[in-house]
Amino acid sequence: MKKITLLLLAVFTLSALNVRADEGMWLPLLIKRLNYVDMQKHGLQLTAEEIYSVNNSSLKDAIVALDGRFCTGEIISDQGLMLTNHHCGYASIQANSTPENNILTNGFWAKTKADEIPVDFTVWFLERMDDVTERVLSGVNDDLPEGDRQAKIEANIKKIKEEEGTDFEIQIKSFYHGNEYYMFKYNIFRDVRLVGTPPESIGKFGGDTDNWMWPRHTGDFSMFRVYADKDNKPAAYSKDNVPYKPKHHLPVSLSGVKENDFAMILGYPGSTDRYLTSYGVEEAVNIEQPLRVKIRRTKLDIMEVGMNANPDVRLQYASKHAGVANYWKYFLGQSTQLVNNHVYDKKKAIEDKFLAWAKEDKERQKKYGEALNMISDFYKESEKYVVPQTYFGEAIFQGPEIFGIMLKHFGFRSEMQAAIKAGDEAKMAEAAIVIKDAMSDYYKDFNLDIDKNTLAAMLEMYYNEVDAEFHPETLKYIATKYKKNFQSFADKYYAKSPFASKAQAESFLDKFSSKTLESDLCYKLVNEFIEIYIQKIIMPTQSMNSKYEHGMRLFVDGLRKMNSDKAYASDANSTMRLTYGNVLPYEGADAVRYHYLTTLEGVMEKEVKTTDKTHEFYVEPRLKELYEKKDYGRYALENGKLPVAFLTNNDITGGNSGSPVINGKGELIGTAFDGNWEAMSGDIYFEPNLQRTISVDIRYTLFIIEKFGGAKHIVDEMTLVGGK
Repeated sequence: MKKITLLLLAVFTLSALNVRADEGMWLPLLIKRLNYVDMQKHGLQLTAEEIYSVNNSSLKDAIVALDGRFCTGEIISDQGLMLTNHHCGYASIQANSTPENNILTNGFWAKTKADEIPVDFTVWFLERMDDVTERVLSGVNDDLPEGDRQAKIEANIKKIKEEEGTDFEIQIKSFYHGNEYYMFKYNIFRDVRLVGTPPESIGKFGGDTDNWMWPRHTGDFSMFRVYADKDNKPAAYSKDNVPYKPKHHLPVSLSGVKENDFAMILGYPGSTDRYLTSYGVEEAVNIEQPLRVKIRRTKLDIMEVGMNANPDVRLQYASKHAGVANYWKYFLGQSTQLVNNHVYDKKKAIEDKFLAWAKEDKERQKKYGEALNMISDFYKESEKYVVPQTYFGEAIFQGPEIFGIMLKHFGFRSEMQAAIKAGDEAKMAEAAIVIKDAMSDYYKDFNLDIDKNTLAAMLEMYYNEVDAEFHPETLKYIATKYKKNFQSFADKYYAKSPFASKAQAESFLDKFSSKTLESDLCYKLVNEFIEIYIQKIIMPTQSMNSKYEHGMRLFVDGLRKMNSDKAYASDANSTMRLTYGNVLPYEGADAVRYHYLTTLEGVMEKEVKTTDKTHEFYVEPRLKELYEKKDYGRYALENGKLPVAFLTNNDITGGNSGSPVINGKGELIGTAFDGNWEAMSGDIYFEPNLQRTISVDIRYTLFIIEKFGGAKHIVDEMTLVGGK
């Protein structure tokens, strides 16, 4: 009886440990102190030093940030082979595709290293991280006005960077809303080359329909190689460079995953807002996010008309569409789940406890009593700026591509603008040559009709939905002259614009005239928009922002003191983080329980029979042939099926795309690529019973490379462990 009781207790303890996701994206530097014991309980078999070490090789040496921020990758061979998501490599794959050699649609596998294709992003290896809070906050006290405080902090950061020298790229970032600061030193490698990618029908299977959804059947991976000079140091692209020899590369496990298996993720999560107050939730749900969804949906609809009409245009806009679509659905999902998961009420409950705690002690009341009032005042005072600021971000700065040209090449910070203001004809000519050189890349992926229609739609939406106080004079002029028919304006503008085609732009730049440019209505629009943004939004909200920052710093500091027995993770900010948990199913709704693993069976169930390779649910004939023969080789499950994706309860967000999922022995078991729909409010409030990470099972990745792609030589380069 005693043995049975102990067994039941053990089962109950394991269940209680794993049914809830572990909140926290933790700095690897701190895991020994904050997380290590708990990680062992979940199934970790490594030492803390084997995860993060400055003096010895460790897991952190196999993890890279793409361009330092937008995705994560992992080194999986001693020859610098790097694995990441297909959607992380998407822009580079698209940029190297042509209608004649469409590797985005058809896939690509380099047969030799000489066949690998140079791409245009960098990879950042973390050398070390350090707590520099005392150095950054030296000379800073609570009595300093917010502006003086920030100036002192910036001066201290500048001094620290100077003292650290120039051997590494150095970043110093704020944590816990300015209560702590950490320094990060990076080696940046600039020669990166595409090694392999599955066709889009595998790498993006399910498209926008399946995005953020489970069950998932997407082979979301691509492979690159990092190159170095002959001394294994970072270097610009050169045919003389050699594959980088990493300090550590991840062994690849063939053993697979089972429910409750330990899983950790190391990567570079971009941004969370877990300390956002109820006031911020209210604004996001009622104003900001519905606007973002509306504007992005309009841009997507316009792109899709052009893309559906012409396969060449589809290729041109594939990456642009994917970028807009991903966060269109993200904002749609987040605003929905903020309501469904009652996040406002949860935040309000935290704030009520905070106020009660502050009132219990005179000193606490003095220091923290006004924190939430400062934050509340900010939202009240800044409310009028939310709509115009959102439109500036979505419709102007990320609006029609003609605005992008004007902002980058002719805007207020450009070399051309400086030359025009100085009246320096020679400098104008020099700037025109630089701009002309950039035109080839720009027009390679430009469609006149799409940009014309986007210009019309964005101006119409801005004019009708943003208060007239924020309207540029040129926008008013256009509205009057064209009787608010912005499509008519866009049609006539592009009929005469020197930027309607590459040839016209080059001809204009060859005989550049500042007078002609200054009469261009889009040039006028953009520069007036910028002036309004600075004068009527940035400057008036500076004092409001200072009040908000002060209030948030006190609120977060107080929360951590109020719950001093709890380890709080800081918000993600594109620095390396570790999150850990287990392989687990979840209940998405009443009577809906999702299994933790999907298989190739599900791909075939979702198939739409079509010859259109760009369809979301198109299945490659070769993949179907392998499925029908059950030709899965060493990658099959014991039941003969082929795994595709699996779930863990790891805490991740954007930027973690491509991050390795690692088992308790430090072996690669998958590649993280998404979260689940039911927990899309998780960047603002973590949902422990719902939060799940969706990852490609490494066995599916290996199967696609070897059996589908016929590139076994790439698999042979890896260190494979476990399995049958």
